[in-house]
Amino acid sequence: MQFAELVQTYEKLAGTSKRLEMRKTLSELIRALRVEELPEVLYLSQGLLRPEYEGVELGVADSLARRALAQVSGVAEETVRRHVKESGDLGLTAEELLRSHPRSGGSTAGSVPEVYHVLREIAEASGDGSQERKIELLASLLGRAEPTEAKYIVRFVLGTLRLGVREMTILDALADAFAEGNKEGRKRIEAAFNVSSDLGVVAQTLARKGLDGLEEIRLTVGRPVRPMLAERAASLEDLLTRMEGKAAFEYKYDGLRLQAHLPEHGEPVLFSRRLERVSAQFPELLRELPKAIRRRPAIVEGECVSVDLDSGELQPFQEISRRRGRKYDLERMEEEVPVRFFLFDVLLDGDEEVMREDFPARRARLEKLVHPSGSDRVALATQQVADSAAAATQFFDQAIADGCEGVMGKSIAPGSSYRAGARGFWWIKYKREYTQALADTIDGVVVGAFAGRGRRAGRWGALLMAVYNPDADRFESFCKVGSGFDDETLAALPKRLNEFEVPAAPAEVLTGLVPDQWMRPSIVLELRGAELSLSPIHRAAVDAVRPGAGLALRFPRFTGKWRDDKKASDATTSAELLGLYRSQVRQSAPAEEAESPAG
Repeated sequence: MQFAELVQTYEKLAGTSKRLEMRKTLSELIRALRVEELPEVLYLSQGLLRPEYEGVELGVADSLARRALAQVSGVAEETVRRHVKESGDLGLTAEELLRSHPRSGGSTAGSVPEVYHVLREIAEASGDGSQERKIELLASLLGRAEPTEAKYIVRFVLGTLRLGVREMTILDALADAFAEGNKEGRKRIEAAFNVSSDLGVVAQTLARKGLDGLEEIRLTVGRPVRPMLAERAASLEDLLTRMEGKAAFEYKYDGLRLQAHLPEHGEPVLFSRRLERVSAQFPELLRELPKAIRRRPAIVEGECVSVDLDSGELQPFQEISRRRGRKYDLERMEEEVPVRFFLFDVLLDGDEEVMREDFPARRARLEKLVHPSGSDRVALATQQVADSAAAATQFFDQAIADGCEGVMGKSIAPGSSYRAGARGFWWIKYKREYTQALADTIDGVVVGAFAGRGRRAGRWGALLMAVYNPDADRFESFCKVGSGFDDETLAALPKRLNEFEVPAAPAEVLTGLVPDQWMRPSIVLELRGAELSLSPIHRAAVDAVRPGAGLALRFPRFTGKWRDDKKASDATTSAELLGLYRSQVRQSAPAEEAESPAG
């Protein structure tokens, strides 16, 4: 396929916010591709060069892209800068400049593999002279690109492709292309993706071997599994009822969820809940895991928690968050913020895939797999089976006393296998916040920002927040938050949010408000509020309680916790928000006052 043909598809995708139209367009694209082209096209369409877990980045800043464009178009870099200020989009600027400044030479970027190859070269350029090399490669690509091709090339290298194409939409399109849209086929495709976390592998397998070929996609050390997720319960009694009166209760640690992959030979690999490689951030775990795990290869899961090694006391999330994303001063941080890795599940034990085994069998395997005295940095998650509310409450109270944020209840019934990427009542969380008016904190996604006034003039004064609707693959607003931000956080907001700014509402965002600045859904914050109410302007769980009304969080407040460990699609869901609304002690639909348009 020629890159110009792919760009035509991108223009169609950019021109609609309707998911069904996007799905149809993508399925038509997939059918037109050769088997060998599928991975590259699917990665590119998500703004990636490789699966997200590989962490391949192009390393092209705005300044480098402007220099390359100035070189190709023959105009001064300051002219490029002025155009960008007017258009708000370097991609549009590239299209306009290359249209108004014809070049000699080629008139197309070439085939998709040719463009992909150059982009990979840009990503791989490193060391002395790498910036000039990146500019040279990008300029060569733009120099032969048609203006509309150039628009998407520039957007891609800057990470601002903005097509609204997310994983769930691509899975829908794959189901249309290879399973005639069949629901059962769609489930099998998503299950294969949840195990592989690689849409390219799934698509090529479907093209070559059909739906039955997906059974060949197995657990692979170094390729993360999408984590199994938990539902919530309003009380321990409710949790036990859903578990048919008996469950395995575990401490719910206030840390970072990690998936550790131990190859038969070589160093372990650590993945975050977002499937990012975070091995370098925890060098002590790379040293200690091989001592603690008896058999390899292995894939285990657990919670990494900051701990006071002298007293054994667990530290709050804010401490462990200091280790996230750290590239420098690793030795100092290892001393200042020591950690312990509490393991709660095993997916691969030696050469045996054990995901399909019931939870009690997996726990028994884990207990045999972990050497009890192998390392003081690796331990089993504390667990107790309980069949009464009294026993569960006692365990919960002990978890809180030991510095945890609550407990996890896990089914021990037949069928309690590990469901990669799925959320359900096989695992249920109950946190200490549940004893307050609103049942829990809410993890919201930033989708917009509002200019500050008064003391906050010249800064962002509030953020538009959304929850995720996985069924519609979109982000639905539920509040505007301006409380809970200290001066230091407010001052840092522009830098934190800058790379996610977009000139128009993202296709995957649904809201009745218009912020001063739209944001691509990426950053997750933890919020607390007084209660949930019906709203005529917010769109979370819209129509679920009353036609035309969504859910809104009243008196929202930022807790101070940036959930960098979560992707936008890992945020609280619309269905969870609806569950919280229904679990509120005081709810009387006729007396419910809809939120004022002020938000």
